[in-house]
Amino acid sequence: MKIINFTMIVIVMVVLSLLSCGTSTDTQPADAIAFNAIEKVMKNEFGENACYTNLTISYNKTTGSTIHTVVTNAPKSLKMEKWNSTQNIWKKASDIFIEVPNGTNAKDFMFQLNDTINLSTLGDLVEKSSKQLQQEKNKEKPTLHLASIKFPKNGDVSKTEYCIMLKLEKEDKTFSFFYTIDGKLIKMYS
Repeated sequence: MKIINFTMIVIVMVVLSLLSCGTSTDTQPADAIAFNAIEKVMKNEFGENACYTNLTISYNKTTGSTIHTVVTNAPKSLKMEKWNSTQNIWKKASDIFIEVPNGTNAKDFMFQLNDTINLSTLGDLVEKSSKQLQQEKNKEKPTLHLASIKFPKNGDVSKTEYCIMLKLEKEDKTFSFFYTIDGKLIKMYS
């Protein structure tokens, strides 16, 4: 009987330690540190030089962060893959073939996560938007609903926008913020 109890205690301890450690990004707060961790996970999953046309991070209190992206490591092939990650489990959703104007480079219509476009900046802007909402609108506890990088269809990197949607805990209301690639507020609306 003592052996069975000891075995059960060891099993429970191992399970608890496995659940408490790791590099989980799905339950971290929506700030620059957490978004930087998500970027590292993505670079690990898809490679440092992966090219994206779409990247959205949504947050739900129950499931945590969900990442939706369209990515490729071979831009010239025009073949991309749509991937989703929920609770740190990546699943390929579909293959996508893109079209670009004749005589253009496909990579010009994609972005990479680097110094120009990155998730750390997106996380900073989520924090900035939350503070602005609390100060200007006197709203309590805004939480991330959705954050995304909106890359222009014409490939003009300077027209890239960071989009943030915050939801209020006590109200069923969403506030949207749009920023330039340099982090300047373009517009805010509810």
